[in-house]
Order: sequence, then C-alpha cells, then structure tokens
Amino acid sequence: MQIIITALGPDHRGLADPIIHHVTGQGANIAEIQMYDRDEANQFAMMLRIHMEADQYEDLLGAMVEIGALKGLIIRVWSPELRASQPRIAICVTHRPEPATALLRGIREGSVCADPVMLISNRDTCQNLAERFDVPWHSIGDAQGRANDKKMIALLDESNIDYIVLARYMRILPPESCWTFAGGRIINLHHGLLPSFPGLRPYHTAYSANMLIYGATCHFIVPELDAGKQIIYQSTFKVPPGAKLEEVIRIGQQENEPQCLIEGVRRVVSGEAQLHFHRVIARDQ
Repeated sequence: MQIIITALGPDHRGLADPIIHHVTGQGANIAEIQMYDRDEANQFAMMLRIHMEADQYEDLLGAMVEIGALKGLIIRVWSPELRASQPRIAICVTHRPEPATALLRGIREGSVCADPVMLISNRDTCQNLAERFDVPWHSIGDAQGRANDKKMIALLDESNIDYIVLARYMRILPPESCWTFAGGRIINLHHGLLPSFPGLRPYHTAYSANMLIYGATCHFIVPELDAGKQIIYQSTFKVPPGAKLEEVIRIGQQENEPQCLIEGVRRVVSGEAQLHFHRVIARDQ
C-alpha cells in the first residue's frame, strides 16, 4: 500500500527522526523523502512516501497522532489507494466557469471517475455551478477576493479530500498549503504552455511573440519549485496568421482549457500519472 505522510510545524531538532524510525520499524519501505526548512519562517515541513501492508494503516494513523502531539507537528497520513476507484476531489475556482463546468460534466458522464465533494472559491462568480451540479459551495474570500487559506485547509481536512483541483483558481497557494498536500495531490490548470508562457496573461505574452500555436497546461503544484516542470498534460490549438487576440482567448477559454483539465485530472485520479521526486511518472493500468 502506498502511503504519503506530511508533517508541518515550528522548526527545531529531531522532528523527522521519530516518524522515520517508526515507519521503518514497522517494516515500511521508504520510496521518497523530502524535507524543507524555511529559516525565515522558523518552519519545518516533510513529505514521506512509503509502502507498507494495508492492515497496518490504522495503527500508523494512531502512531502519527502521538508523534505529532509529542513534537508539536501537524501530521497527515493519506493513501491514494483508499478510494482509488472514486477519489474525493475539491474543485477551486475564481471567475472562469468553463474548466470547472467541463470537469463536473465529465464526472457526471463517467469520463472522469471522481467524487466532486465541494466547490471552493475566493469569489462568488461561479456559485451557480454548485446549484447546477448539486455540489456544496464554500466561499473563502473576503470582499477583495483575498482567500482565507487556513479555512481552505480546514475544509479539505474535514471532508477527507484526496485531490485539490485548481480550475483557473486565480490565487497563489501559500507554502503551508503546498506542503500540507504535497506528494501529487494538488492539480493546477494554467492557461498557457509551460514553461514558455507562465504568469497571469500567457495569451497576451504568446500573442505579442507572434505565436500561431497556443495551449494550456495541467500540472502538479509542488512547494518552492517551478511548477512548470511537473506537467501532467498539455493541449494546444492553432490559429491562422492575423487572428485577433480576442478570438485566441475565446478559443482557449471555451474550448482548449476545459479539455486540458479533464484529461489532466483523469490521468491523476485513474493513477496513470503520479508525482515522484518532483517528476511526473506514467504508470501502466
């Protein structure tokens, strides 16, 4: 059984040792370990990917609670195998409804096997999607659209979310959120081809470079690294010379971005694409 353990808390010595000693003492095989030390924030974070017998999972949960209390850490234990046939996902949106709409429709029609547990947003623009697809809606933004990231984490924990899908969610997740759900649990849709066109206005940047091919990128979010390297799927479209920027954006937003998100999420929830040591690997199904 594959299990991912994340630990986060105030930095001091000896935080990783009891976690590692426990899992190895139970016969677990460590497949990946990542540790982060943000000196400026006095914060420690760790992600551990292990393999151990499924019947040891419940005991592991209890042991991590004890270690967390002893060391002042928030430790989360998660396995992609618990709900492999229908993972629980949270879809995060801001203004653009097309990608989330397409994903919810794909789930309803069976092309993506997942349980859409909630819609989360820092704006109320897409609230009608919750009513349309009968999915609970959670607003985490203030009047200026600033997101309450701690509230988001609490919602995700309370609902046992497996994957977080950022469907044109136009807020940058803080490091704490990325570390909390490290190990390939956060999927982002970027409306440009990475790594060439990052930023908030990739259509405009590509257009100013006289590009005739545009695209979107579905990738994993990882802490403190260039997310452009963790690409799950990219889709492109061509435009004729002289095409207006408005037409490029229309095709991208209404046609290309939705299909890119659907295929990217499908690959992850089906287990075809996983993240290991910040590299996306393909698995035979």
